Amino acid sequence: MKKVIFVLTSHDELGTTGHKTGFWIEEFAAPYYFLKDKGVEVTLASPKGGQPPIDPKSNEPDFQTPATHRFNEDKELQTALANTLLLSDVKEADYDAIFYPGGHGPLWDLSENKDSVALIEAFYANHKPVGAVCHAPIVLKDAKSNGEPLVKGKKVTGFSNTEEDAVQLTAIVPFLVEDELKNNGGIYSKAGDWQEYVVEDGNLITGQNPASSELVAEKLFAKL
Repeated sequence: MKKVIFVLTSHDELGTTGHKTGFWIEEFAAPYYFLKDKGVEVTLASPKGGQPPIDPKSNEPDFQTPATHRFNEDKELQTALANTLLLSDVKEADYDAIFYPGGHGPLWDLSENKDSVALIEAFYANHKPVGAVCHAPIVLKDAKSNGEPLVKGKKVTGFSNTEEDAVQLTAIVPFLVEDELKNNGGIYSKAGDWQEYVVEDGNLITGQNPASSELVAEKLFAKL
């Protein structure tokens, strides 16, 4: 059985707005169920361990999908979520791939997390798939390969500046995903706002937005 580690955010404050953030349910649930239904064993981790915060907006009626409905009724998964592993305890050798769901949370705690960076570098160096969707490609910001930014010269995507403008958080977030990928030499491309769009470059698989989450999992599974 193939094993994939999902790394979720532990951050729940949306800057200084007083609003809450966390991970986006669809971006976690759709890939989780796609892989689980294919017989993949999925393990969950987060920087602080335990229950990762859910972005309350992702629970609103407008953002419900078959995967989120399944998530909300899945007691077994809720228990697993409440008990995520401590990220610092995760070892690359134990898994076949690593995946990062988005939400705004990762912009704060996973953008510069040393344990996360070390894991990404280890998975990539050992020719194992690294997947991230929406805001989660920010986890690649500090990752290196052969002394250079990991994304340098690689085709990548992630939540676009126009999408961040659309949700009116450009001035709130610590990083703009599109800008950071470009700043590190990534060959960034995107589709229209909210359109499904995934880019694959070797073992690096990135998706633009929530609509792209399941396709990232499909491409990750194909690599396995």
